[in-house]
Amino acid sequence: MATKKSKKYYVVWVGENPGIYESWAECQQQIKNYPQARYKSFKKLEEAKDAYHADLNDFWGKGKDTPALEKPTPLPDSIAVDAACSGNPGLMEYRGVVTDSGEEIFRMGPYKSGTNNVGEFLALVHALALLKKMKNDRTPVYTDSKIAMGWVEKKKAKTKLKKTRENTVLFDLIERAEKWLKNNQWNNPIIKWPTKKWGEIPADFGRK
Repeated sequence: MATKKSKKYYVVWVGENPGIYESWAECQQQIKNYPQARYKSFKKLEEAKDAYHADLNDFWGKGKDTPALEKPTPLPDSIAVDAACSGNPGLMEYRGVVTDSGEEIFRMGPYKSGTNNVGEFLALVHALALLKKMKNDRTPVYTDSKIAMGWVEKKKAKTKLKKTRENTVLFDLIERAEKWLKNNQWNNPIIKWPTKKWGEIPADFGRK
């Protein structure tokens, strides 16, 4: 009598369409011929969800279905984004840089009465929109904010920041960002930057 194979869930961090897939065939479609694809299988859906939103270097190379890397390093040809805020709320700005060189690609702000989470969210959306305009739909984007990653995934900035006269412009940007997320699709992998292993993200403003 044939033994029924246990179900697996496949996390694709870097591939054609990053996400969680319920079959190896679906996973293969995302990673085949994709340069430096990052993926791994899990036995439970909850484990897969946790891993998808975690630092991929905590999982990559630690299973028989993924080749090991001697020393994980940032992916080449990628972008890193970050935000800085003086106070909470306070003056906030955000930017994006080339991960390898630190060359600044964009810088926005400062905006009055903002928060760091809002800045991280806007930075991610700004990078995605810019890459889509440039037709660079495979360029990975690094962020050190799990909160911003979650907001982008849900296409909604769940900020507790209150709207005031000072931050009206900022709320207009949030609305525009949410609208862009709802009206556009992107394939760029969004990857959590492992600060404890690699130090501050290259887009960091250096004000800590």
